Amino acid sequence: MTKIDDMFNFHQSALRLRAQRQEVIASNIANADTPNYKAKDIDFVKALNEAVIASSTAMGGSSTQGVTAQIGEPAPVQYRSAITQASVDGNSVDSEVERNSFIDNALRYEASVGMVNSDIKDMLAVLQNS
Repeated sequence: MTKIDDMFNFHQSALRLRAQRQEVIASNIANADTPNYKAKDIDFVKALNEAVIASSTAMGGSSTQGVTAQIGEPAPVQYRSAITQASVDGNSVDSEVERNSFIDNALRYEASVGMVNSDIKDMLAVLQNS
């Protein structure tokens, strides 16, 4: 696997997982008033590590860890640990936490897109100057 493959596989996995996490958080916000709804999230760091390992293994690398994620497979969704006590109707969504998570994740997604664009521009500059 080349460094270029590594870079693009990492960015692809990160963007895919950020998009998935955004959908999960949006679902939490949409269900803030649904009785007995439990807030969900994904473990982004763990899912990204597994996706990178799976990508490396699929591209001919070797891994000493067990690969549980396949390339392109969605990360497992888990119930978010209760930061605050659930409401009387059993709903565990904290709207403020969800909004903050949504904004944080969106900013990180945009930063990842910016990094990909920067890397592509750098590669094009190198190719044009060759």
